Amino acid sequence: MYNAPTNDMLFVMKELAGLDEIAALPGYEDATPETVQAVLGEASKLCGEVLAPLNAEGDRNPSRWDNGNVRATPGFAEAFRQFVSGGWQGVQHPQEYEGQGLPKLVATPCIEMLNASNLSFALCPLLTDGAIEALLTAGTEEQKRHYVPRLIAGDWTGTMNLTEPQAGSDLAAVRTRAEPQGDGTYKLFGTKIFITWGEHDMAANIVHLVLARTPDAPAGVKGISLFIVPKFLVNDDGSLGARNDVHCVSIEHKLGIKASPTAVLQFGDHGGAIGQLVGEENRGLEYMFIMMNAARFAVGMQGVAMSDRAYQKAAAYAKERVQSRPVDGSSKEAVTIIHHPDVRRMLSTMRALTEASRALAYVAAAQSDLARRHPDAQMRAMHEARYEYLVPIVKGWSTELSIDVTSLGVQVLGGMGFIEETGAAQFYRDARILPIYEGTTAIQANDLIGRKTLRDGGAAAKALIADIARTVAALGAQDGAPFKSMQNHLARGQQALASVVDYVLANAKTDPNAVFAGSVLYLKLAGIVLGGWQMARAMLASARLKSADPAFHGAKIATAQFYAEHVLPQAVALEAAIVSAKGDEGVLALSADQF
Repeated sequence: MYNAPTNDMLFVMKELAGLDEIAALPGYEDATPETVQAVLGEASKLCGEVLAPLNAEGDRNPSRWDNGNVRATPGFAEAFRQFVSGGWQGVQHPQEYEGQGLPKLVATPCIEMLNASNLSFALCPLLTDGAIEALLTAGTEEQKRHYVPRLIAGDWTGTMNLTEPQAGSDLAAVRTRAEPQGDGTYKLFGTKIFITWGEHDMAANIVHLVLARTPDAPAGVKGISLFIVPKFLVNDDGSLGARNDVHCVSIEHKLGIKASPTAVLQFGDHGGAIGQLVGEENRGLEYMFIMMNAARFAVGMQGVAMSDRAYQKAAAYAKERVQSRPVDGSSKEAVTIIHHPDVRRMLSTMRALTEASRALAYVAAAQSDLARRHPDAQMRAMHEARYEYLVPIVKGWSTELSIDVTSLGVQVLGGMGFIEETGAAQFYRDARILPIYEGTTAIQANDLIGRKTLRDGGAAAKALIADIARTVAALGAQDGAPFKSMQNHLARGQQALASVVDYVLANAKTDPNAVFAGSVLYLKLAGIVLGGWQMARAMLASARLKSADPAFHGAKIATAQFYAEHVLPQAVALEAAIVSAKGDEGVLALSADQF
């Protein structure tokens, strides 16, 4: 059972992400509160009634490879038709290509629901979204006309082909080659691995976006180009032509997300796979990063989604499971385990981390919308810098904490959590891939340091830190212990983050090993503090709105206080681990042979 937390989603959208401001942007006028509430309601219905019931079935009866063909879990194809016929693939894509043209902020809770209900299923539209974004940015008008409407309609799906057996995250080692044919097309030859939904039977065509090298390309990442290689060739009138020379030779057997086929694709074993160049030669990595950025944000939302799903399961179980008398002697009979302090601690941790990561991601989505549509160019640039800074944190922190939250979900259920039939174990297994794909946490952390902190001299980071300071000041105007506690701990967290940003800026060139040894810790610190900032803002909003719904807003304040007292103190410890003198010495003390 999955019940989308639409009340919390709407609260975050309105009070923290600024839905009214987003709806006032040119082109987003349709994002009225009434429309948004209707969209979330319909998404909740589809995810709860159609997709969630297929989640366990996909784990038990995953996709199957059969002589080059892949059969999706029974029920998935029918669910996919319902998904695309409802227009869900096009929520945030342009109306001129038959999308709905709604803001990313509105699409984000829909993405969360989709992933929470059925993560394996959700991966197919996730990759299609990325393909659409890449083609809209770098494709020719003809490519957009041929491919984008069919992808939005769900007639076709999209994939992203980067990884090769010898080239994982190091794309400089890509060997797939693309030979020009003299007619504007290329023939591709090579092997790609880990291709999510790279082969399936849910749509008529699969549009592969493939990184490859042309014959005279320079070495390294500067010589990579991007190509459209469809499973079936597309005729001039948009109809499907002959089968292309791209074939699925196997799919992986995985710890989780078993219903999502992870394909090994072979290009060109029978004469060459026909492809079209996207954009200019040797700019493929730049174009692929459009897909990667979209996918990284979406994977961050998967972390939020899996945390929420695990929390819902654990909270429901704790309210039903009777075991042991309370330690305070308030009952002589055994009580439901939600009355035991440590179970409350675990559930509060799960809830607080989920709400904080959701809020930070939605705020990031709003920054993306402002970067695209704000009428002032300087403001667009400022919001773009903020969004770019937040993406690796949303991806890295949200997915890392989803491992902790889904593990706590198993712990709350105890022995029953370790048994597959309850579903808690599947959430844990499914979540384990999230800090790995679309760039490991270390890759996100390196990006946070290199491209997002050093490149602008820490400007985006320091602007956010200044905003946190203003929230700390606003907390001081409120009476009550929860607000004073949050003020105290958020102020310390803000100081810790500021200290680490200064440390990174001062030492990255002179002592890169020390800085990058603490890169993941910096990412986690930033997530904890920025998440705490959103919890503090939620606390202030709930203080103002409490009379309208005392139960909801009282819970928001209590959860924020828990976050302040049990999560934010970690920031000071992380700062100490990062900036301690010669902080890399412990990391590098052992030689390679000593491991």
